[in-house]
Amino acid sequence: MASAAVGNELECFLCRCIYRDPVNLECGDKFCQECIETLLDSQEKSATYSCPECNKKFRSRPALYKNTALRSKLQNFLSDEPEVKSEFTCTQCFHASVPAVKYCLLCEAFLCDNHLNIHCKSLEHIITDPSTSPEERKCSVHNKLLQYYCIEDSVCVCVSCFANGEHTGHHIESLKEASVKKRVQLSHILQNLITHREEIEKTAESLQKSLIKVQEKATNETKRVSTLLNYIRIQINELEKKVHGEIYSHAERLSFSNQMQNLESKKNELSRKIQQIEELCNVTDELSVLQESDIGNLYYGDGTDNNGSNYMHLHSDRDLDIAGILQALHSDLSDIFTGIQVYFQVYESADIVLNLNTAGNFLTVSNDGKMASWSFYQKYTSTPERFHYPQVLSMKSFCSGRHYWELDAGESRSWIAGMCYHSIDRKTFPYSTIGKNNKSWGLYKVGNQYSVLHDSKDIQIASNISTNRFRIYLDYRAGQLSFYALCDPMKHLYTFKATFTEPLHAALWLGENSCIRISAVAGSFGKSE
Repeated sequence: MASAAVGNELECFLCRCIYRDPVNLECGDKFCQECIETLLDSQEKSATYSCPECNKKFRSRPALYKNTALRSKLQNFLSDEPEVKSEFTCTQCFHASVPAVKYCLLCEAFLCDNHLNIHCKSLEHIITDPSTSPEERKCSVHNKLLQYYCIEDSVCVCVSCFANGEHTGHHIESLKEASVKKRVQLSHILQNLITHREEIEKTAESLQKSLIKVQEKATNETKRVSTLLNYIRIQINELEKKVHGEIYSHAERLSFSNQMQNLESKKNELSRKIQQIEELCNVTDELSVLQESDIGNLYYGDGTDNNGSNYMHLHSDRDLDIAGILQALHSDLSDIFTGIQVYFQVYESADIVLNLNTAGNFLTVSNDGKMASWSFYQKYTSTPERFHYPQVLSMKSFCSGRHYWELDAGESRSWIAGMCYHSIDRKTFPYSTIGKNNKSWGLYKVGNQYSVLHDSKDIQIASNISTNRFRIYLDYRAGQLSFYALCDPMKHLYTFKATFTEPLHAALWLGENSCIRISAVAGSFGKSE
């Protein structure tokens, strides 16, 4: 078809065919004159007129303006079109075999260009492509042309179907009028689908950008970790050399070498005296033996008693200072890992203690401030800080840094754990509850279902988590509050992102018969107020 060759430029928006007598509306959109008049006729019943393409509204039936430029363009295009080759021949050309370009369903005749121009233009004569099967355009009951559309049954019918058939009394429209309306509906559906596709494309593009950022961050973090580990290796190697040197240096300072030389010298002296005595004992001349004058010097040696005990215990008060060496090693290792913490901005564990003055009358708090339990009415002294509901805050608050704390909920089936501003409402139900306002963020459990709460928005995240222990991370400067389940391995549940404007307190809300214990974690609390 010609319309397929030129695309949308010469196609009517309504019939999707090449323009026939193109006209313009006031908005500038172009249509076949017959197509737009049929549509305006259908809109006349509701007295509401609009352009099917741009949806512009008109107070009254809009005027139609002939588009001479488009008509001229159409003539040029049609004159340049190659000759249509068809396996069908015109049934009106009796003296020659002329290819047919159209088929009239009413006349059941194939038409060439010449006979098409002089053919009857009334609505009863339905013109189609010559390849269309005539049997498909006829009523299967009355064997007549399908010229109308039953709105109630959404089927095409012939004149006999609504005149005296099963569609008698139904709302009937001509095929032209019904097809124009359906094309308008389809155009709206198409526009909605296009809009929806564009939204999906934008979302996909956004996700792609996020993925690229995550990959870039992963690459940077990998490089940073590699750099740090290389630094640690260098420091450990240098520390190993240093400790080895300290050990050998300390061993040398014990001066065992001088003592060994002295002992060797005395051993040689004793060997000499032993030899002299042995020689004297072997002398047979009694007079020579008795006349030996150095027998006293031969018997006693310098620096030792008869048993030589001083020589045996010379080293008893000398040893390596192992305790001092290990203390120096620990100090150097501490310096290395302090540098690692600064480099990575490691999260510090928080020593959370619950503030009894904030606890609602349906809560009890343990003496150490580490456990909160739901209870019957406690009649606490009224304070401005106290909640009217089973909720409690921590003593300390966070205004900077990175921190984490842990909790054990045991078999409790209903609870909320999170963080909030000190300025959170204490009395108004349910808006004072953690997560039911814009001043608090919480992890909520009810039954086996888990969700996160903020500003009364509930987002379900998981169910049947295989642990009762959880960890909450706060990165105040980055504006991130994260929740993790302490299963094996640790599972990330959700991360809130916000711009924190006040110090944050740890916060707990407990349902009936629930109990939560703050887990003991090693480390310092960090900066707080």
